[in-house]
Amino acid sequence: MEQIEQTEPKKKILSLIQPTNTPHLGNYLGAMQNWVKMQEEFDCTYGIADLHSITVRQDPAKLRAQIKESYALLIAVGLDPEKSTLFVQGHNPNHAELSWILSCYTQFGELSRMTQFKDKSAKHPENINAGLFTYPVLMAADILLYQADLVPVGQDQLQHLELARNIVQRFNGIYGDVFTMPEGYITKATAKVMSLQEPTKKMSKSDENPNASVWVLDDRDTIIRKFKRAVTDSESEVCAREGKDGIINLMSIYGAVTGKTLDETESEFKGKGYGEFKLAVGEAVADKLAPMQAEFKRISADKGYIEDCMKKGAEKAFRASRKTLQKVQKKVGFIVF
Repeated sequence: MEQIEQTEPKKKILSLIQPTNTPHLGNYLGAMQNWVKMQEEFDCTYGIADLHSITVRQDPAKLRAQIKESYALLIAVGLDPEKSTLFVQGHNPNHAELSWILSCYTQFGELSRMTQFKDKSAKHPENINAGLFTYPVLMAADILLYQADLVPVGQDQLQHLELARNIVQRFNGIYGDVFTMPEGYITKATAKVMSLQEPTKKMSKSDENPNASVWVLDDRDTIIRKFKRAVTDSESEVCAREGKDGIINLMSIYGAVTGKTLDETESEFKGKGYGEFKLAVGEAVADKLAPMQAEFKRISADKGYIEDCMKKGAEKAFRASRKTLQKVQKKVGFIVF
């Protein structure tokens, strides 16, 4: 009798992005490309964190447009709604329900220590709202609802993941094995994309200098112009050496979009000036983004398709998370039908 080989279930991975701005080149190279690879190896849930975005005042019409744009971008970069769960956070009420319960198992002192709360409070002193204080609990709910094994995190989110782990330890300690303990997932080394105007700082969505960041939907001419204006140094040699932060950043970006090593890039541009190099980097980035931009344009034009994907994604996310929420509700003493 032929034995059927048992395959282990895929590990669950979850990642959400806020729809407050178009992603920049660093988001694309550092996170979004990796998400596409992950869906082959993991059971992936990807979402648009619209609930998180309103801790800062938003223009409603603009936010709606950005949610749709962000969702279409996820599909355009290569995420498959059939392989992964792609949803908008606010379309699944389980997030808000679990967040309230978990907030009753989170200590005030733990939230007071969150550095992002302090940073954002300083940045928006006119609007230090309760949501800004408690949103790490909503972040924990996002993760725990789907029993995620792994969460892709950057350095700035490690503290929030640690809080989620503390909540799991506390809740499971009281009620037994309810939540999976999530681990941080550090992706394999990709280009660390720095600002084109201040190459010692990471490229940022909040940078007010329009030439500092390349947005993934910038047209070809804009991309090339921004790279032509990139800050370098007073030398003319394309090489990775101390004190050449601007050139190293451009070499790193060039390598990320062409697959070339720093040494190969150095050889290619030996004896050539910065002008020629900057143009080549701009053109290579524009070429890399062009297929995704064309796909985004096609998807965005089909409003029925986006809405259908959103509805199906919401149903899928709701079903995947309802069991966890109901288990939690029963554990804390609620009546569940």
